Amino acid sequence: MNFHLDIIEDKIEFFEADNLRTLEKKINEQIDINKGIFLGVYSVSHQMAISDNGRPYFTAVVHFKAKNR
Repeated sequence: MNFHLDIIEDKIEFFEADNLRTLEKKINEQIDINKGIFLGVYSVSHQMAISDNGRPYFTAVVHFKAKNR
C-alpha cells in the first residue's frame, strides 16, 4: 500500500459578513486554523458594498501561502 501526502502551498479563501467586526473574526479564526498546516497570510483584499436594503455588506479574499521551512 502506497501512502502519499501532498503539501498545500497556496490556498485562497473567501469571507463575507454584515459588519467589519464579524468579518475580522472569521478571518482571524481561519488564520489560526491554517497555521496548523503551515500556511501564512500572503495577501488580503476586501470590499464593501451596499445591499438592496441599504445595509453595508463586507467581503474579503485572503491568499494563504506555505511558510518557508
